[in-house]
Amino acid sequence: MKFARPVLTVAALLGLWQGVIVLAGLPPFLLPGPLAVAEALWRYRADLAWATLRTATEIIAGFGLGAALGIAVALLTSALPRVGAALRPVLLVSQTIPIFALAPILTLWLGYGMAPKIAVTVLITFFPVASAFLDGLGRTPAAWLDLAQVMGASRWRVMTRIRIPAALPALGIGLTIAAVYAPVGAVIGEWVGGSEGLGALMIHANGRMRIDLVFACLVVVTGLALAFHAAVARLVAARFARYG
Repeated sequence: MKFARPVLTVAALLGLWQGVIVLAGLPPFLLPGPLAVAEALWRYRADLAWATLRTATEIIAGFGLGAALGIAVALLTSALPRVGAALRPVLLVSQTIPIFALAPILTLWLGYGMAPKIAVTVLITFFPVASAFLDGLGRTPAAWLDLAQVMGASRWRVMTRIRIPAALPALGIGLTIAAVYAPVGAVIGEWVGGSEGLGALMIHANGRMRIDLVFACLVVVTGLALAFHAAVARLVAARFARYG
């Protein structure tokens, strides 16, 4: 019963997909059917496996670096109000620049290897983590801070023993949100300038009019993104549950 509803939902979507193709008379080069995509998944399984490994490496590296940078900036902004006042406008402006527009520049600067893809992933995951953690650090219950002041706790102890633990649930939310965006950043980087990875494989397949392979890549990217988000959410729940 636990998996019945998801299985039925997927089956209904596949049926709707095939039904649209039959009723509209769409040719395979416009919209391949589920069976054609499944066949492409099997036929190109070796290429898809290698591309998945490459993209997964970029996602994990970019997410880790972006999360670490976001946590560091949030702590710095919260601990040093003057620095925070200078950083907040920069953080806001950084989010108004489309990541897709930065990807070609990063490729020009960093080359066509993994570095620009990781950099795009860092940029796209950094802000949710920094914003959520900073918000959590600023919402420490006033009664806790008053009690710490009465007891003569230093700023360091207040930060490490009170404010950071109180902000961990907010950090967990930021990490789970960033986990959704991290695969997007990696694939965007591969679209713009890359010869390996799922995004690059999609571009190559599209250029050869192998639309079935393009959809197979979409299926794998979706599965990879869901698996990564689930892994991060489970890790957050295990680590931060007692602070909720």
